[in-house]
Amino acid sequence: MYTLELHKMNATELRRRADRERLVQEILRVRRAARDSGWAARRDSGSKEAEGPASTDRNRFVHVAQ
Repeated sequence: MYTLELHKMNATELRRRADRERLVQEILRVRRAARDSGWAARRDSGSKEAEGPASTDRNRFVHVAQ
């Protein structure tokens, strides 16, 4: 009887872990979709205000003192 109870407790814990993992994956999927759709909306709007200035090679690297 003791082993049966341990088996039931273990099975219940495994179900809880699987449910929690599915929930985490779903949250990540929704966040990713929201982030991607927000990026597409900004990109399609043609507005450059949300983006920073483009860097050039000249100010990207630090020059060595001579």
